[in-house]
Amino acid sequence: MLPPRDRLTICFAHVAYRFAERFALRGTGIVHVEARSRAELDAAIAGADVLVCSGLWRNDLPAIAPRLRLVQSCSAGTDQYDRDVLRQAGIRLASGQGCNANAVSEHAIAQILALLRRLPEARDNQAKRHWRGMMGDFARREDEAGGKTAIVVGTGRIGGRIARLCKALGMRVIGVRRDPTQGVDGADEVHGFRDLPRLAPRADFLVLACPLTDETRNLVDAAVLAAMKPTARVVNVARGRVVDEPALVAALREGRIGGAALDVTADEPLPQDSPLWDMPQVLITPHTAGETHSYEDNVLDMMMENIERLWRGETGLFNQIV
Repeated sequence: MLPPRDRLTICFAHVAYRFAERFALRGTGIVHVEARSRAELDAAIAGADVLVCSGLWRNDLPAIAPRLRLVQSCSAGTDQYDRDVLRQAGIRLASGQGCNANAVSEHAIAQILALLRRLPEARDNQAKRHWRGMMGDFARREDEAGGKTAIVVGTGRIGGRIARLCKALGMRVIGVRRDPTQGVDGADEVHGFRDLPRLAPRADFLVLACPLTDETRNLVDAAVLAAMKPTARVVNVARGRVVDEPALVAALREGRIGGAALDVTADEPLPQDSPLWDMPQVLITPHTAGETHSYEDNVLDMMMENIERLWRGETGLFNQIV
């Protein structure tokens, strides 16, 4: 399916990540080009056999990419790729699932601890040069993770590690996954998606680490939010549309849940007029949970594994989607 090493061309297409720079350090001798915009991708795609991309993907690209045989997504989510279009063009697709499992799981834990320890408030006070005194009001004090319950929705590579890290902090973990018969992955117990409304009252933290599918779209809806404790928080490192965002805004505004830490939102960038920006109980990070010094190299390892498999004539890809 792929030409040999001396005739292979890889196109790295991303607005920010430095795949070409990191790949050059490997000294493979494989020709590669870089695209930082859709216009640059349009100009380069006709000569590419392998494409590494995510946000710059468009489903009309196969029509102008006669040589393209492998798309290595640099993101875990692949809902932007039309599977039928790829199959008709004879193009294979592999996801980047797991490349940022450590980073995203650690980010989720950082968000949990930031909310518990009221770190955003401390940073705001620092900017104001305000030394907060001792706190008599329990509701306004920092808190501890030990003894809290985390419901982790999606217990794959990321969610499973979140579960194990929560356990290391002394938390009880309830896993929620599409097929609960597939194992607990570090949780104390595991249930199916349909059980979430029944489980929600038990959560101190509802941590979302699942892919966006028809089954998970708006999984956290008004009913789930209404079932949660007024002190509970939502942590989302999955996809923004796993949550019914207007329902979340309403629950936060009315004090029906205690707060949220959001790395993802329904629309990205988060619109300037979103009420989430101004809510003091909300911590927002701009979809950066997976960004670490190791990100590019982790994706490149997956890409090279899949290229090597195709060179060997194997049909199965690592993280195969198509």
